[in-house]
Amino acid sequence: MYKLSAVTKNYQKGRSTVAALRGVDLVIEDGEWLAVQGPTGHGKSTLLQILGGLDRPSSGIVEFDGRDLAQLRETEVTKVRAQSIGFVFQTFNLIPTLSALENVEAALVPLRVGSAARQQRATMALEVVGLGDRLRHAPGELSGGQQQRVAIARALVKEPKVLLADEPTGNLDEDTRDDIIGLLETMWRERGLTMVLVTHDSSIARRAQRIGVMKNGRLGFKQPRPGQAARFQAARAGGSLSTGTPADLEPPRLQAPDLAALKGSDLDSEVDEAHLDSELPDFGDPDSERADTITFD
Repeated sequence: MYKLSAVTKNYQKGRSTVAALRGVDLVIEDGEWLAVQGPTGHGKSTLLQILGGLDRPSSGIVEFDGRDLAQLRETEVTKVRAQSIGFVFQTFNLIPTLSALENVEAALVPLRVGSAARQQRATMALEVVGLGDRLRHAPGELSGGQQQRVAIARALVKEPKVLLADEPTGNLDEDTRDDIIGLLETMWRERGLTMVLVTHDSSIARRAQRIGVMKNGRLGFKQPRPGQAARFQAARAGGSLSTGTPADLEPPRLQAPDLAALKGSDLDSEVDEAHLDSELPDFGDPDSERADTITFD
């Protein structure tokens, strides 16, 4: 699915250069669920933007289904995004003047789906996320959890291969957070999606198959918990991810080779080799994405 090799991303800030990504290597298998954690400002959202083709790396290879997104023309990248990648963001990114139905339809406009088919597919997508009775409601008439469900329906209505979620529960209360993550988990399992989810919440990250940690633009991985592989095989067969022994729920540890990759002159004093959870406070990430302009037929 994805293969990133030596990916860097630099931004100019005045006369200074900010290194958001520093030589990231990453392979994401088809159908995998990867969670990414790390302090604010250390490259998590930048990595997600690179994976989604919303931004280009300064150097390196971003291979998606055998094609290097970094080398494609912008029109080709836009086509890949429209057809294969769904996005869910912390701030929902709904168009306030459109109804829930129209917001979901917006994802199908670049695919040139006809008006009748577009409305039918958007209606079905909203029914799947439990909002069949809110089709004509504007975002301002919906709760935060309902708005995020609209955003999920919008991401999934085009039946993408990949779902990228940036702090999808960051603006929600605990109960609503659990509902939204449960919904994403169900969609991932039933539709065979590849899912990459950025979160500060360790309880959410621990539900993923693999946990990556961004520190100063570098990516390392936590070691899988005992019994995790068997639990996810059961989940893919229709079971639940919410069960497990106390040992299964212990915080994962960084694998030694990955920890070594993370460590350096600017990291040695920050990385805790036993547990990194204490380095991951639950505060919101201010990064947000630009919205496309949507025109209806």
